[in-house]
Amino acid sequence: MKSGFAAAVAFALVLAPALSATAETPKRGGILNFAVTAEPPNYDCHASQTFALLHPVSPMFSYLVKYDSSQNGKIVGDLAKGWTVSDDGLTYTFKLHQGVKFHDGSPLTSTDVKASFDRIANPPTGVVSLRKSSFSIVKSIEAPDAETVVFRLAQPSASMLDNMASPFNCIYSAAKIKGDPKFPEQNILGSGAYQFVEYVRGSHLLTKRFDGYFRQGLPYLDGYKAFFVKTSAVVPGLLGGQFDAEFRGRTPSERDQLMNSPDKANWVLHEGPWATNNIVIFNTSKKPFDDPRVRRALSMAIDRWNGNEALSKITFVKATGGMLRPGYEYALPPAELEKIPGYYRDIEKSRAEARKLLKEAGVENLKIQLHNRTLAEPYTPVGVFLIDQWRRIGVTVEHSQVETSPYFANLVEGKFDVAFYPVTVPADEVTAQFQSYLTNKKSPISYSRHNDTKLDDLWDQQLRTLDPAKRKQIVNEFERHLLTQNYSITVNWWQRIIVHHKKVKGWYMSPSHFQGQDLIGVWLDQ
Repeated sequence: MKSGFAAAVAFALVLAPALSATAETPKRGGILNFAVTAEPPNYDCHASQTFALLHPVSPMFSYLVKYDSSQNGKIVGDLAKGWTVSDDGLTYTFKLHQGVKFHDGSPLTSTDVKASFDRIANPPTGVVSLRKSSFSIVKSIEAPDAETVVFRLAQPSASMLDNMASPFNCIYSAAKIKGDPKFPEQNILGSGAYQFVEYVRGSHLLTKRFDGYFRQGLPYLDGYKAFFVKTSAVVPGLLGGQFDAEFRGRTPSERDQLMNSPDKANWVLHEGPWATNNIVIFNTSKKPFDDPRVRRALSMAIDRWNGNEALSKITFVKATGGMLRPGYEYALPPAELEKIPGYYRDIEKSRAEARKLLKEAGVENLKIQLHNRTLAEPYTPVGVFLIDQWRRIGVTVEHSQVETSPYFANLVEGKFDVAFYPVTVPADEVTAQFQSYLTNKKSPISYSRHNDTKLDDLWDQQLRTLDPAKRKQIVNEFERHLLTQNYSITVNWWQRIIVHHKKVKGWYMSPSHFQGQDLIGVWLDQ
């Protein structure tokens, strides 16, 4: 379902006409230098959910299908030159491009595509697959010949192509992962437009053009260099000429600093909605977060409507919404949200009820630890905001911020009380968005540890419901149930702001920083 996502892209286009298609002829050559404000814990796409891996690593890989940000997020073939879906929706048949090679010169065939998706759907012991639940209805994957891959489903799916288009579905060498299922963690052997040169931890990752890339004439760049830097170093690096771009997003003040600088004519601004929501996860395996009264109280303490307006002036958040992006066709409308505890317009009334709930639960003087990431934006300002909101109902909060690797490890291992966590998806798609809210048995990226199988059942129902109106009813029921149980709660939604040097061409804004980062069509006007 693409209409909500396409509308968001259209809105971004209004704000940033500079990203319109250009009649200029792309130039070959040059190294694109861009900043990345975190480092990947390892190289394994299938185990990742962070831009820290996607931005520096994904351009070295190919995909079966992908989202095309130059076409408003349309799903197009990458390795697939075409595909068909059976009338009953149970069989997806893909025809692959011929002559594709991995960077070591070995051929890429249907065997490699099958092995990669088998690894995602049924990971070997010790291998992490964060999108395993997305492929739970895949009955079998077949490679009848070198150029054909067939997915057979146990039931129809409204989201199958979206699931396949995830930019984390890197295609690996079947031979390499057969010899060592964990090979992708520490090794990069892709078939993408760029080839690995070096990675210096704490400094940079450098690539070069893969001359054997199967799309003739591409890429345009000689390579790219991803610099791993602190957030505070991005704008000085842009102004000083060290970086050409940063592709995740900047704050309003950083935008203004660049666009009001003496060389403001050198910068191109893109701005629009972002398919990422900041959530708070309650570890329901720990007391008192197993008590719904405590979770509801902590949600009701947050002044979303006024607080988000204030936060939008200092970091890249803006919209108030539920568990789906405001404006998305399946999202609950504001008028209904305002009737749900936690979204009341009268914050004093809401906080009075929150204090009463804590008293009833016997935790009037509650002390908690907020698990957060060391990334400045938007982790720190939103974390500080939450601490202030909870203080107003008598809750004392310790703010624990750690680096990317231990942050995710603690989530996986349940070593936290309450966690701040942004949910990012490549496109507006319910199945992907709701995976973070299922039981942990159903989804490895659900960290609240609740056992509410009603959410699992509703998720399964919407997945196999092809009628949009009926699917919307199920999706709305899922969202209402989650918003009343509060295993995880939404604080706000991001607003994407990208500023890059005008010499960077062929890059398209999208409402997801997980989309459009293969850099295949990017070129430098120099």
